Amino acid sequence: MTCLLTRRNALALGAAAVLARPALAAVKRPVIVELFTSQGCSSCPPADAYFKALKDQPDVVALSYHVDYWDYLGWRDTLGSPECSQRQYDYAKSRGDKNVYTPQTIINGGGHFVGSQRARVSSGIDVARSETETNWVDMEMTHNNTDISISIPTGKPISEATLWLMAFTPHVSTEIKKGENAGHTVDYFNVVRKMVPAGMWHGEAAKIVLPKGSVVPESCKGWVALLQEGTVGRVIGAVTGGASPNA
Repeated sequence: MTCLLTRRNALALGAAAVLARPALAAVKRPVIVELFTSQGCSSCPPADAYFKALKDQPDVVALSYHVDYWDYLGWRDTLGSPECSQRQYDYAKSRGDKNVYTPQTIINGGGHFVGSQRARVSSGIDVARSETETNWVDMEMTHNNTDISISIPTGKPISEATLWLMAFTPHVSTEIKKGENAGHTVDYFNVVRKMVPAGMWHGEAAKIVLPKGSVVPESCKGWVALLQEGTVGRVIGAVTGGASPNA
């Protein structure tokens, strides 16, 4: 079951060009695993449990997003947001299909899998591990009490790529009192609580400085910067800050 959501206007924050080392010709990238889930989805708890094992893998950067389109079933997801739902719909639009469902796992901004089907998700991760990304952008990130700075080196010219900052809460335990999962307490991990489209990239070296207090809520202990083709598409760069997503 799907519902079309209004596309959010991107929040563009300033980027100043700086000198930086060129991107490597070919590097081994981490595997980016994104799980779209819902507290109101009876099929989701097995995927949420498996997600914990995935996020513990050192070469995996795993993020979970709670959608809000199942709220009408009797339980309003306490972690859900229209922004998370919109990201999932944008992925479907980017792929050119209508495959929006929960639990849905997306790997490296491309292939999608039923999040509870462990063998298929694991196989997809293994395939991603075997790939060498020739256009990977090796970003760097630093932070202090007030700012988060992301440095993007010169890379292959590209028509458009979006830099996203995803702030996440490492662990949330929720008692679900109504709906399909009523009576269950479910643990959620690396829950994205705020996502910010921090700037556009076309291949030039850049440094983007974000006000930490505005982009990282107090409940979030870590954050991940993702560079993606288009608005949401193939991930071509990733860097983490704060608490490790593997903790």
